[in-house]
Amino acid sequence: MNAAIVGVSGSPAAESRSRALLELALTALERQGAGSSRLIDLGRQPADGLLGRRADRDVADALRGVADANILVVSTPVYRATYSGLLKVFFDLLPQNALAGKVAIPIATGAGPAHLLVIDHGLRPLLASVGALVVARGVYGTDGQFRNGVPDQLLVQDIERAAIEAAALSGVTT
Repeated sequence: MNAAIVGVSGSPAAESRSRALLELALTALERQGAGSSRLIDLGRQPADGLLGRRADRDVADALRGVADANILVVSTPVYRATYSGLLKVFFDLLPQNALAGKVAIPIATGAGPAHLLVIDHGLRPLLASVGALVVARGVYGTDGQFRNGVPDQLLVQDIERAAIEAAALSGVTT
């Protein structure tokens, strides 16, 4: 399935704060007219395929989806002050400059504000290392910004702003 917008969830959990923000970003981008979206859940990908131990059709399809996208949204919980290992092994499978000409939105969640810089010191370099143009405003959410799994209004506004910027950078006009 080709999609103009691809979201990559680096959370090992099927339901997480980072995935909730990812889903909001995909919806916001669709509202901006950026195209249809697809969500790739790395937690559901086969480990041997993600680790490059064997060829895997699902992992190859996920890599192709990312390569074909115009806008990429990447979300992760913070582990040990950086992005998840799932994101690391997946991005290691991408060739150099695989995301050249693509716009990316980095999203991360953590327990508190101490790991806010994971956006600039972890995700931004990861995305830039494969050629993506990363929006100026990444999104970082803390546990305190969620009530019963729902992000507060300020966090939703951050997602909306990042989506507007990504749509503009990718040439989408509404």
